[in-house]
Amino acid sequence: MQNPTNLNVQEAQKLLKNYDCMSSQSADSASNKNLIRQALLLVASHSDYQILGICAETAAQGILALESYLQALGYEETLNFPSVEGSVYIKFNPKTGLSYLDSYTGNHRGVLVSCQSAYEDRINEMYGHLPLDLFM
Repeated sequence: MQNPTNLNVQEAQKLLKNYDCMSSQSADSASNKNLIRQALLLVASHSDYQILGICAETAAQGILALESYLQALGYEETLNFPSVEGSVYIKFNPKTGLSYLDSYTGNHRGVLVSCQSAYEDRINEMYGHLPLDLFM
């Protein structure tokens, strides 16, 4: 995997930990998004799989974000969700193929990425809320 930012895994994890639901860290600039993209891809490559959670204003926005993250992480999935009005939460587990979309009344918006590994020397961490449009 290319690593044009020259981040190591520890630096990537530290960077991603800045983007959690408790911080006001913003990833609005293109350079910040590029750095976050590279950090997430590096960290994900050191885990066995990733579970995704999406908090979005609309189902369409959430599904688009989910599809872009799945593609970036190397998953080829066909998504079929019900139509829901208003804000939504989507959860997707590529290992089991289980997913759901439901109404969401919270204020958070973004993507939660939970890196899962079977071994201690691999990464088992959750990152986010990352930008919905990170891979668009």
